Amino acid sequence: MAAVTALAIAVPAAPALAWGQRERDTLTGVAGALLIENVIRNSRHTQAQAAQPQYVPQPQPRYVEPHYQPRYVEPQYQPRRRHYEQRVVVAPSIYATPAADAFKSYSWAERRMIQRRLAVFGYYDGGVDGSFGPGTYSAITAYANAQGQGRALRATNTAYAVYDGLIY
Repeated sequence: MAAVTALAIAVPAAPALAWGQRERDTLTGVAGALLIENVIRNSRHTQAQAAQPQYVPQPQPRYVEPHYQPRYVEPQYQPRRRHYEQRVVVAPSIYATPAADAFKSYSWAERRMIQRRLAVFGYYDGGVDGSFGPGTYSAITAYANAQGQGRALRATNTAYAVYDGLIY
């Protein structure tokens, strides 16, 4: 910065018109180089200050006394199983399946149509009475598996698609 100041003082002493284009361009280049050097020094100084770690005080942890609520749990009697006792696994009823729920939501005429179509395709051999029983359940599961829709009978909303495919 001192060089730019000295140059600014010396320049007015010389007659401005006596200088040619080259001298003026040289002076402009020198002034620009000095200015760029000063900018670079200031940016390095700023970066060095930013790189230094700043101390930020952290709040001190406080101890809070825990508040315990004792809870009494009534003991329950669990009889011991004998080694000769077997667990009996009860299969869910076919009447409580999503396929049964979907079937029961159709009208009597539509249920009979479903059973008729299952009989025509060779999956149902019982009486066409419009009621859901083991024969209808086996027929609809066999039909759905053959159509690649076996998983569709696991939920009521997708079981409708299987039944609608038989009706329409």
